[in-house]
Amino acid sequence: MGKYFGTDGIRGVAGEDLDAELAFKIGRAAATVLTRAAKQSKPPAFGDKPRVMIGRDTRVSCDMLESALSAGLCSAGADVTALGVLPTPAVAYLTIKTQSDMGIVISASHNPFEHNGIKIFGCDGYKLSDELEELIEKLIDDDSNVKKVTGGDLGRIIVDHGEWVGEYVKYLATASTAGRFPGRVAIDCANGAASETARMLFRLLHAEFEIVADEPDGININVGCGSTHLDYIRDMMKTGRFDIGIAFDGDADRCLIVDENGKTVDGDVMLTVLANDMKNSGTLKGDGFVGTVVSNAGMEIFAGENGFKFHRADVGDRNVLEMMKELGCNLGGESSGHVIFSDFMTTGDGQLTALKFLNVLTKSEKTVSELVKGVPRLPQVMPSFKLTDGQRQRDRILSSSKLTEEIKKQEKLLEGSGRIFIRPSGTEPIIRVLVEAKTEELSAQIAENILDFMQEI
Repeated sequence: MGKYFGTDGIRGVAGEDLDAELAFKIGRAAATVLTRAAKQSKPPAFGDKPRVMIGRDTRVSCDMLESALSAGLCSAGADVTALGVLPTPAVAYLTIKTQSDMGIVISASHNPFEHNGIKIFGCDGYKLSDELEELIEKLIDDDSNVKKVTGGDLGRIIVDHGEWVGEYVKYLATASTAGRFPGRVAIDCANGAASETARMLFRLLHAEFEIVADEPDGININVGCGSTHLDYIRDMMKTGRFDIGIAFDGDADRCLIVDENGKTVDGDVMLTVLANDMKNSGTLKGDGFVGTVVSNAGMEIFAGENGFKFHRADVGDRNVLEMMKELGCNLGGESSGHVIFSDFMTTGDGQLTALKFLNVLTKSEKTVSELVKGVPRLPQVMPSFKLTDGQRQRDRILSSSKLTEEIKKQEKLLEGSGRIFIRPSGTEPIIRVLVEAKTEELSAQIAENILDFMQEI
């Protein structure tokens, strides 16, 4: 991770870590770096000026950040198309569709509304390389080489909150190949970006559905709803009126499934079911699919028993995608429900994932619980240790030799079956502690022991 860029763009508390001044500098620096990179591979999309597509989620701070970011882009001579509220993958798709030089999303995904972030896609619809992020960071801190224009060379802002939404939704609908789902669907939009597209999409599919948490007010995004707060949709499922529940996160680049009994189907199980279906239909490329170092070991067991492989990348969708490219795979994802179908999208798309899962469910003629029953899952917990002193505390804990000794001590309790994995979050001030053991109780106890020990460091 760099000074500003984390594992998923630039994140921070809006108005504090991520304020209007920084957003302006990011816009100007990104326009300078990205337009140079784009010109090496293709001419600008429209006339002599580079074009930038900007989408956002529903946070109240998006207005401030979008205005400042757009001003920075225009000051460097870039024309901006303001798409309004749209899922992150929609912006990646439309960047390619419109042959724009860059796509930017203002969102902090699943984080609380006080947080926000800036994600940048290149002209190819992919998130930026480490090298390009480093160049942007240098120009944020030193603007002596930033492109500055005047007069007619200044960029313009075009507001387009309608046309391109339909383009994206129609493209998504092409992924629905199994016919109309015969059951009833409950959909939780997290009061986020899916609020703008989900209703349109499921109407296009002629599905029978009910949508909740689709009335954003700027501060209720991810509050008691969405893929990080599943009690809302679990309760809906327990009424017996629905056959499947689908919950998106704030920017709709991920989703989780809830079965007909109100039980969560996490990203690991969901991804394994999708991989198995693609393998059976002959559409799974490479020798298998890609997860991460924190993915449940049950995925490896299932893949091995069914004639394909499971590969582990470092945490982060960019790392997953890089391994997919390296191995020639077209499916990968994370436990959070962030799934990448590289034949369709350059990044994870929660609504696309939901459609793909509904395809498998429709073809199987099973209930959700029956469909996922065959995927083994080792008891796993992953609680978080909240940092109160930021990076200094994080580095102190992770470099502690005493913590290393404590982990070895706790590993003896596993009796050779399970694992302990500790990592810092790239988007929040926390350290995640993953424990897999023979039982849920043992996993929880070991995790608690480690969390308690961290308090003393």
